[in-house]
Amino acid sequence: MLLYILKRIGSLMITFFIVSIVIFVMMRSIPGGPFDEDKMPLSPETRAKLMQQYGLDGPLYMQYLKYMWGVIRFDFGIPYQSPGETVTELLARAWPPSLVLGGLGMLIGTPIGIMLGIAAALKRNSWIDYIASIVSTLGITVPVYVISLVLMLVFAIWLKWLPTNGWGSPRNWILPIAAYAIVPVSIFARYTRSSVLDALNKQFVVVLRSKGLSEWKVIMKHVLKNAAIPMVTVFFPMFIGIATGSIFVEKMFRVPGLGNYFVTSIFRRDYPLEMALILLLTLMVGFAYMITDILYTLIDPRIRVKSKD
Repeated sequence: MLLYILKRIGSLMITFFIVSIVIFVMMRSIPGGPFDEDKMPLSPETRAKLMQQYGLDGPLYMQYLKYMWGVIRFDFGIPYQSPGETVTELLARAWPPSLVLGGLGMLIGTPIGIMLGIAAALKRNSWIDYIASIVSTLGITVPVYVISLVLMLVFAIWLKWLPTNGWGSPRNWILPIAAYAIVPVSIFARYTRSSVLDALNKQFVVVLRSKGLSEWKVIMKHVLKNAAIPMVTVFFPMFIGIATGSIFVEKMFRVPGLGNYFVTSIFRRDYPLEMALILLLTLMVGFAYMITDILYTLIDPRIRVKSKD
């Protein structure tokens, strides 16, 4: 297992550097820059001084090597849109709102989706199954900004129960959390239903029932364990995507999180911040899949045996 983990970390590091090269070159290949005249009226002397100050006047490969040397030392540079702080300080300030709202959305939405999927599988072709299918279909197909608009329209404008935006009070969190929770509810309801139905059709369920095991034990102890792998596959990558901030949710509810800075860093050509966000996401997604693969072997020992073969 240790050798496997070391190999995965090694492959992740290779992926990390490949992504860094591709993104670095792509960002600078797009016409325009952070100090162009259409963004701010600057004299040629001032622009040249800024380019020199931020290291944008040298050859591309030197810019890359200088930037990655800073990354190795956990120095991601100075964000152009907030020069009074470092990129690390900006991330430390902007990540908590995304992490709190996205984490709570996952914490609430995941168990609801799993329970809804289990109920739909056990009561197949019943009204519960139809409701679960409608919820999962709408949650997957309807864009999250449309869901956010509906939540704002109903609970903030019509009923006047909740504020529409902000971060200062827990009341401001309710609608963004609800928008975040829709995704795990719909996806986990869909995956859980299909996984549980597949497990219920296995021969071992018939054997367990013939031995007199109660339906509750069959479902909770055996069926869910065999149906867990697809749910584990979905959970960690989804959590990373939500915990690093949704562009649409944070824009709609004016949450000062990472998703908001993803947008501004692209439009303002904020190279250090844009690189830091993409590299951070690359590392987190890579570790999420590594943890998922490790959990596979803990849930189902047969995977461990096959990997040894």
